Amino acid sequence: MSTATVRPSHQALPPAARKARRRSAALGLVAWIAGIAFCLPALWMLLTSFHSEADAATNPPSFAASLTLDGYREFFGGGGGPTPWPPLVNSMSASLLSTALVLVLALPAAYALSIRRVRKWTDVMFFFLSTKMLPVVAGLLPVYLFAKNTGMLDNILLLVILYTSMNLPIAVWMMQSFLADVPVSIIEAAQVDGARLPTILARVVAPVAGPGIAATALICFIFSWNELLFARVLTGVVAQTAPVYLTGFVTSQGLFLAQLCAASVVVSLPVLAAGYAAQDKLVQGLSLGAVK
Repeated sequence: MSTATVRPSHQALPPAARKARRRSAALGLVAWIAGIAFCLPALWMLLTSFHSEADAATNPPSFAASLTLDGYREFFGGGGGPTPWPPLVNSMSASLLSTALVLVLALPAAYALSIRRVRKWTDVMFFFLSTKMLPVVAGLLPVYLFAKNTGMLDNILLLVILYTSMNLPIAVWMMQSFLADVPVSIIEAAQVDGARLPTILARVVAPVAGPGIAATALICFIFSWNELLFARVLTGVVAQTAPVYLTGFVTSQGLFLAQLCAASVVVSLPVLAAGYAAQDKLVQGLSLGAVK
């Protein structure tokens, strides 16, 4: 009879490999702790939104308080209050329209600055960057006077124009780096086939740089959706946006914390949904060009 040799299922790792494994496990634990700590405020806001106003105002907060949907019912006008749908529609309209305009304007600009570079393109890039150096509040009074003299106060079109101009520099900067990685050979091949510039941008450049364009669009959408200062000063009732509507929960009668948390959760959902839907494109776009 032949005797089978019994071998250990795995050999002992060398000291260097064990040390590297322990270091990796420690870094993973630190990453998990940091991620949980980063999400704690949002999770606390979500939990508070399901509490009553009395339980939400307790100090210290009660984790075992009964859950209720009263905050959401009050937010959506269940108690006879104002409805939040007009501000939500205004925010969605201004964000989507401005993001679409930014992409339409930024794509040919980034093409001229990356693939078919114009003269002194670095000066142009610095000019785009310099427009973000001015504090937003410094331009508030001129914009307000312009809107007042042109009759555009409380007009959603004014917010679309402002959000487009505010997001265009950062969009050009991002897309310039993305389009720089587009192979010139495929563009030259399209030109040989007789494709003109609009066709090249739409059918050649855009598909290749799709992840970068998606990342740019998502960031511009988030910036537009969260903008408060201009919307607070330049709008009233007709063009009121969701962030401005949220400030109405802080009144002289007190802070309605449960309703405010419920409103914050609802207002955050479009951005979370957009980020979740475009997460693959976002990761590809933000890492595009990182590894050569």
